[in-house]
Amino acid sequence: MEILIQYLVPIILGAVGGGGVGSMAKNLSLGSTGNLIAGALGGLGGGTIGSILGLAGGAMAGDAAGGGMLGSLVGAGASGLVGGGALTAIAGLVKNAMAKG
Repeated sequence: MEILIQYLVPIILGAVGGGGVGSMAKNLSLGSTGNLIAGALGGLGGGTIGSILGLAGGAMAGDAAGGGMLGSLVGAGASGLVGGGALTAIAGLVKNAMAKG
């Protein structure tokens, strides 16, 4: 169950975040598949960073959501969602910069 929380939840919610950024900011979109892949990778990175900082299953997430498993899910999900959206936006900016020059 720990593997599910630590890896799968941030990957799935990272893909959701990447898709959301791609659909809201069309100039940053990498296409449907690109948004999902970049989001999933960003979600994995965001979840890992959140885990290191103690957000995914640590004291902060546990306190915010009532502790235990729910706190771990909230922390991992939030870290993945933000990481996925951020990496998709960064990749979109890089793609646009490379296309210009």
